[in-house]
Amino acid sequence: MIHWVYNSLLIPPRSSCHVSSSATWSQRLACSTRVSMHNICRGGVNCEHSSEFCCDETENDKGNSSTTNFSMRRDFTALAAAAAVAMSSFGNPFHPPKATAITSNNLLFLEAWRAVDKAYVDKTFNGITWFKYREDTIKKVPMDSKDETYAAIRNMLLKLEDPFTRFLEPEKYATLLETTLSANITGIGVELAYGGSDGKQIVVVAPAPESPADKAEIKPADIISAIDGESTQGLTVYEVANRLQGPVNSEVELALAREGELGSGHTVERKVVLLRQTYPLVPVQSMLCMPTEATGKAVSYIKLTTFNQLAGTKLKEAVLQGVQGGADAFVLDLRSNSGGLFPAALDIAKLFMNDGVIVYIADSGGVRDVFEADNTAIAPNVPLTLLVDRGTASASEVLAGSLRDNNRARILGETTFGKGLIQTVVPLSDGSAISVTVARYQTPAGKDINKVGITPDAPLPTVFVSDDHSEIRGQLPATAERFCSILATDVGIAAQLFPE
Repeated sequence: MIHWVYNSLLIPPRSSCHVSSSATWSQRLACSTRVSMHNICRGGVNCEHSSEFCCDETENDKGNSSTTNFSMRRDFTALAAAAAVAMSSFGNPFHPPKATAITSNNLLFLEAWRAVDKAYVDKTFNGITWFKYREDTIKKVPMDSKDETYAAIRNMLLKLEDPFTRFLEPEKYATLLETTLSANITGIGVELAYGGSDGKQIVVVAPAPESPADKAEIKPADIISAIDGESTQGLTVYEVANRLQGPVNSEVELALAREGELGSGHTVERKVVLLRQTYPLVPVQSMLCMPTEATGKAVSYIKLTTFNQLAGTKLKEAVLQGVQGGADAFVLDLRSNSGGLFPAALDIAKLFMNDGVIVYIADSGGVRDVFEADNTAIAPNVPLTLLVDRGTASASEVLAGSLRDNNRARILGETTFGKGLIQTVVPLSDGSAISVTVARYQTPAGKDINKVGITPDAPLPTVFVSDDHSEIRGQLPATAERFCSILATDVGIAAQLFPE
């Protein structure tokens, strides 16, 4: 299970094609004799930048987009025939230029190229001359099979040096859709990212609650250095994720190290053997902690584990229950929540604030969109505290940043993960897809959180629990019942969560 963040992407309709007025006569002739000229243009070839093809894409043409300028084609064909007769009379037969056939595999590559061209956040394309790269690839790279075409698409995306922009084969895209929509997940339950001292190691963002990784006490920022005895050095996040996948009840061995252990010269790593299982993905758990002498107030505790399609609805139900139950305060626990669907973060922010900016969306050209509250909050004034840690990432950070910058919530815990990028998934015509980085988040205060994270207002409260008649320091519980139990017995917790 890997973490992605989505938002909807609409690629503009492809425009119609005409023979370029600047094309040479031989290029025009090649265009006139080439089969299915429309398919070349529809595949994303912008011939204003091309010496290989000789069609223009015109945005203002409202004619039939499935046809080329056939009257021009007839003129060129007639001219070609006349030229052939004339030249043959001098003993020098005319041979028209050989047409370059555009195959269905070429069109799939062009479809992927166009998706990146239209949507990618960096319009310099990492210094790549994007139009020339397309032409060179179509001209020189064999795409006689799906495997060769997929390899060409992967190689194109590697040029961007963006680990989050990647190709999804049909089966992987289908798995991604199932993961997003399903209430149950199969695997070991870890969200992965790049991290470590050099930013190139594979680290755990967060384990999924009740997953095999969670039960094995795998923690945020744990480094996965080997899988089944094979080093992960040099592997991408997605290659590591592929190696972690497998049938239900199959075993996988992980070698783990905490940040600092490897850098300090320690070579002994913790090894764990996990059994891949199907585990529930329940986005919301909540409970109204009733007033006690220790707290003096009713506190609605809500644990949000992921931003899936159910998250907004389920969290709204929990907030309504708290309001109707007379909650004097809310605690929203985002610890180990590595994000998910971007719209869910917007929906949840609107539950707690009536007005103000929720998030800015920016690309290389600056801010391009603003999302704001819409006066539909159901708990706009009840005191709110957020709990975060190093596993709080992406959509969780959008939510935390919006509530904090609008002075709507207090944040306790650790500095968050720092994933401030938005990816969208663009389906391709053969059932595959591309995950494309399309923008960056900025908080309402204009801060870019990518690789920085959100700094909390204060650490988490210190919790002491009894163990064999002695008191030991423990973490603030992350389950509703245990949280309410601690809140009822520890006088200082409420004061730290909601200082007067």
